[in-house]
Amino acid sequence: MDVPPGPTAVAGGTAELLADADRDGSWMLLLNDTPQSHVDLEDPTHLEFEYVRRMGHVLDLAAEPGVALDVVHLGGGALTLPRYVAVTRPGSRHRVVEIDEPLTALVREHLPLPRGARIRVRADDARVGLAALHTASADVVVCDVFAGARTPGHLTSAEFAADVHRVLRPGGVYAANVADGPPLRFARGQVATLRSLFRHVCLLAEPGTMRGRRFGNLVAVASDADLPIDGYVRRCAKDPMPARVVHGDDLARFAGTARPVHDSESVASPEPPEGVFNR
Repeated sequence: MDVPPGPTAVAGGTAELLADADRDGSWMLLLNDTPQSHVDLEDPTHLEFEYVRRMGHVLDLAAEPGVALDVVHLGGGALTLPRYVAVTRPGSRHRVVEIDEPLTALVREHLPLPRGARIRVRADDARVGLAALHTASADVVVCDVFAGARTPGHLTSAEFAADVHRVLRPGGVYAANVADGPPLRFARGQVATLRSLFRHVCLLAEPGTMRGRRFGNLVAVASDADLPIDGYVRRCAKDPMPARVVHGDDLARFAGTARPVHDSESVASPEPPEGVFNR
């Protein structure tokens, strides 16, 4: 690959690709000086960010090993998870909705995709792109969208989640990055919202974040089919930073009195404390 340029103007501000000094062939995508994605060109199965690794667990257990999937990615960044699935599940089809077209062009030019990867990127708002998809056309929908350091409010409502449900095939799985901190009011509302639409919901999160001790990324998983909870538990326990899997009655207690969030009252995820996502 050629040497990436320095800071580059994109729609969302300034993007920069930095070589990972600790891992040959790896690159960090910074957006406005905040780490946004990490890609290992030599080993796309390496997932550096903890929450992305947890999303990888969800994708690993969405079907039998090696079975190709139709995956919708809301938010593209450096296309980390599409690369991962392209290698772990050859033949999978990926539809990516990424609003920042100059960012996608930068990534495509300087971080080549795995050979044979079937990754199609649409430059659009995530909700608009989702609405354009056919009903029951995806096995998995992944949502990891940030404007600045916050998930936009229109991607946090029951109406948005209902459209995710529409796009999923029966038994399909939804995984969403939920960024929150004490007192986890936003995360509780997201759990209540998903539980109002899907039969089964769980959270994967680092224990300190789950207990409301620090700001972090929780991964919400939802499906009308039984979730492979035991599989999530085993994989999360082996991670460098082990995560908890909260489901069933424990998840109901976590949600507490939170109610589903609708478009009329939806808000963006909380602003993270300064420096929390800098690495």
